[in-house]
Amino acid sequence: MAEDPMNRNSALDLALEFLKQQNELGVDTLPIHFAGPDRHGSPEGEFDDDLESLRAKAINCQACSLCEGRSSVVFGEGNPRADIMFVGEAPGAEEDRQGVPFVGASGQLLTRMVEAMGVAREDVYIANVVNCRPPNNRDPLPEEIEKCEPYLIRQIEMVAPVVICTLGRFAAQTLLKTTDSMGRLRGKIFDYHGVKLVPTYHPAALLRNAQWKRPTWEDLKLVRTLYDGTKL
Repeated sequence: MAEDPMNRNSALDLALEFLKQQNELGVDTLPIHFAGPDRHGSPEGEFDDDLESLRAKAINCQACSLCEGRSSVVFGEGNPRADIMFVGEAPGAEEDRQGVPFVGASGQLLTRMVEAMGVAREDVYIANVVNCRPPNNRDPLPEEIEKCEPYLIRQIEMVAPVVICTLGRFAAQTLLKTTDSMGRLRGKIFDYHGVKLVPTYHPAALLRNAQWKRPTWEDLKLVRTLYDGTKL
C-alpha cells in the first residue's frame, strides 16, 4: 500500500514541533536508545528476551564458516545479573572441547584473578567476541565478528553489568571500535553505551609475559572500585 503523503507530512510537522519545544527548553541533545543487535544486524533476526533462548540460537548458528570447524559453541556463562562482565576474544582448544568459556590454563588464571578481587567466579559473567574457535587460535575475521558480535551485544544488554572488563587487545578494540594498542588502552576507563569499560591484558598473555601481571592487577583493582567502591 502506498504511503499517504499527508500522513507523512503530519508526522514530520509533529517531529519538528517537538524539536522546537525541546530547543526552547534548552535541550540540545536527545537520548538515543542503544538497540544492540538491531544496530549491527543479526543473522537470526529478532533475538529473544532471555539468555537461554539466545544461547539456543547461538548453538544452532551457522552464519559464518567458523561453524564448520567447531566442536562446541561457547556461549557466555555466569550470573545472568552480574555487575561485572569479562569479555575475551574467542574460545581456545579446551573451551571448544568443553563448550565453556575460559576453562583452559588461561581460564584457571582468570578464576584466580577474579577471586583476588574478592569476587567469586560464579558471581561474574564471562563471554567472548565470537562463540566459535577460529582455526589455530587466529584472530576472528571481520565477517565472523559481524555475524557473532550481535550475540555479545545482546548478552551485555540482558546482563546489564555495572562494569565490563575486556581481556586482551582484540576484545577491547572490537567493543571500542579502535585500533589503539593494549598499552594505550589499559589503565583507562571508557564508556560503552553507558557501561564503564576497563581494558586489560588477556590471561593467556600473562602466562607468557609475567611483567604484565602487575599492571593487570591495577586494572582489576579499578574494576572492583567501579563495581562497588571497594579499593583493594
